[in-house]
Amino acid sequence: MRPRHIAALCLRQIYLYRRSLTRLLETFYWPTMDLLLWGFVTLYLQRSSHGRMPLFVSYFIGALILWDVLFRAEQGISVSFLEDMWSRNLINVFVAPVTVTEYLSSLMVISAIKVIAAFAVTSSLGWLLYSFSIFKLGIYLLPLVLNLVAMGWTIGILTTALILRYGLEAEILAWALAFLFLPFSAVFYPVRILPRALRTVAMFIPASHAFEGMRSVISSGVFPPAEFAYAAGLNILYILLSVWFFMRVYKKALISGIIPKIGE
Repeated sequence: MRPRHIAALCLRQIYLYRRSLTRLLETFYWPTMDLLLWGFVTLYLQRSSHGRMPLFVSYFIGALILWDVLFRAEQGISVSFLEDMWSRNLINVFVAPVTVTEYLSSLMVISAIKVIAAFAVTSSLGWLLYSFSIFKLGIYLLPLVLNLVAMGWTIGILTTALILRYGLEAEILAWALAFLFLPFSAVFYPVRILPRALRTVAMFIPASHAFEGMRSVISSGVFPPAEFAYAAGLNILYILLSVWFFMRVYKKALISGIIPKIGE
């Protein structure tokens, strides 16, 4: 891979955001609204319980911030890919002297930039409005965030492959697919709350291990290394599988000649 090609592909996406207020709002508006809505709900529940739930707000707000990390990581890839489809620019990208891996790498870089921007906003609002600092997780924040970003990338690459295969009629997956994993990711509740069958499913979802680690750190200050190792191993496997699947779909698209027709 050539870093200059990746940088050029990233730069063209950055130009779009520099000149479009609506794209910037898409990055910041929804995470801000989620944090405001659910943050006030948790404050109400805590005050109604006369302080008997001292960690409830911490769990919920921390979960919102970290879930948004995963969702923004996925959106950074899938929506950036959709931008090329909506503008019928996909053929121009693939006839340029760039490889598919360079293109996917540029989407990951844009995704990381979106995650950093949204995370800065939500973590600041969490501290200003609810006196909650996500940085109370300390050094354990980094492995949590990295695992969630990696899972977001996996979902994003899988989404782009499905959209490339089925065309714009599958674009709803860019917003829906991540939420398919939400009930099993134990974002707002521990895995033990799930029925036995769903607990088995949760074992194979990296996000569930990340959120279990978050609750462990907030409640006891201890991060279980087994949870992190299990999530990291699953993420490596899933990213490799998603890239392999995208490459297969891309090669079939080249053979069938559907890339020039996408968006028509």
